[in-house]
Amino acid sequence: MSFEEDDRVVLHDEHSEFDGETGTITQTMESMFGDVTYTISFEDGQEAGVPEDALEEADEDEDEE
Repeated sequence: MSFEEDDRVVLHDEHSEFDGETGTITQTMESMFGDVTYTISFEDGQEAGVPEDALEEADEDEDEE
């Protein structure tokens, strides 16, 4: 599943301070090899270079937390 800018997603990266948090995609970048990475904006900062397999679509209920 690919994501677009302004999509709400949950980050799953145990090495990130934002692991398990819901954020908004602010930028998508495609490498010359066709891999897409994302920049995610969170309430307390942002995470860049996030691979697609570390993201999942946020549920509507999570937006209210």
